[in-house]
Amino acid sequence: MPRPNFFFAFPISGRFVESLPAPPPFIRLFHPEDVHLTLSFLGGCGQAAAERALAALDDALTQKPASCIDVSLGPVVPMGPARAYSALSALLERGREPTTQLIASLRDVVSEAALGRREQRPPKPHVTIARPRTNATKAARDAGLAWAAQLELLGVSTTLERIALYTWSEGNRRDRLFRIVAERLLAR
Repeated sequence: MPRPNFFFAFPISGRFVESLPAPPPFIRLFHPEDVHLTLSFLGGCGQAAAERALAALDDALTQKPASCIDVSLGPVVPMGPARAYSALSALLERGREPTTQLIASLRDVVSEAALGRREQRPPKPHVTIARPRTNATKAARDAGLAWAAQLELLGVSTTLERIALYTWSEGNRRDRLFRIVAERLLAR
């Protein structure tokens, strides 16, 4: 089994995915408790590196506390490589700018602590709700895009109130993909 991935994200209530129309075959809808807004993806860095990143996050939040942010979801778009997207994610409608600024202020802190490098792409706040299966054909991916285009998430709102360190779930990953290792609350 490959080394588990680690990432930092803002956990959000994913109950809304339960009311979405079923995705087409080969598109996997996230479990409600797996829904999150990514802060920084660390990959298979290992537990020691993830713990260094958590300590760096603690230092950064002590020096400059971050406040909760009210957000709402917008259109669902493909993310990842253009030829074979890796995720279907909702962009932010409300709260995009402060969320972008918070991600920009914290992601290099954790990335440098864990990986010794900074992210090169600009922040793009998004909430992944589904992923194509690895064996999804072009037709299946096209069906996923059509499904995503008809979703109406403008009424979905939440508050980003904590940052969590995630890794893979334990045991069978058919239901839940991720588990939270540690959480930090944002200032009210």
